[in-house]
Amino acid sequence: RQARNAGETAQTASTRPHVHSLVVVVLLCLLFFRRIQTRKREMAPFRLAQSALRFGVARSGLARPTRFGFASQAKLMQSTAARSMSTYKYLPSHEYVKVEEGNNVVTVGISDFAQSQLGDVVFVDLPSVGETFEAEESFGSVESVKAASDVYAPVAGEVVEINEELVDYPDKVNTHAMTDAWFVKIAMSNASQLDDLMDEAKYAEHIAEEGV
Repeated sequence: RQARNAGETAQTASTRPHVHSLVVVVLLCLLFFRRIQTRKREMAPFRLAQSALRFGVARSGLARPTRFGFASQAKLMQSTAARSMSTYKYLPSHEYVKVEEGNNVVTVGISDFAQSQLGDVVFVDLPSVGETFEAEESFGSVESVKAASDVYAPVAGEVVEINEELVDYPDKVNTHAMTDAWFVKIAMSNASQLDDLMDEAKYAEHIAEEGV
């Protein structure tokens, strides 16, 4: 009997660690579940407000949701309006000239397509103010980690301004090629040369013909 009692005592003692471990696991599961429920209650007001904001934005048309957050509809309209007041024309070599109605001075740069083909731009060579160029004459160059390319004047005229910021920040060409990263401004000597350039539709066809 003493041996049997000793055996039962030993068996009971051996099961105690297992029972203790099971209790610990159950308590941890309960604690984890409780934290999840608490987190859901804390996030509920935020999700409700977020849904209301999106619904209100969609109804009002003031902004639109994007993968990066909310884009300002006002900025979009402002950009579109500014673009509509200007005309873009292109050379086959991917330079653009931005023409503003009633202004003999045009803005010249390389197209967004051109910068995407060049890759990361590391250097821009610009002419001096006062220099004159003929249409399709090289007035500078642009270099990237992949290649270097001459840049050509879409129209003849005198350089009246250069974008000096590109000397220190040539990489702006990769992000703002059609806007802030223009190269030069030229006072045209023969505005009729604009008629020889491609408009945006023809330029899009030109890109497609290059197999892009």
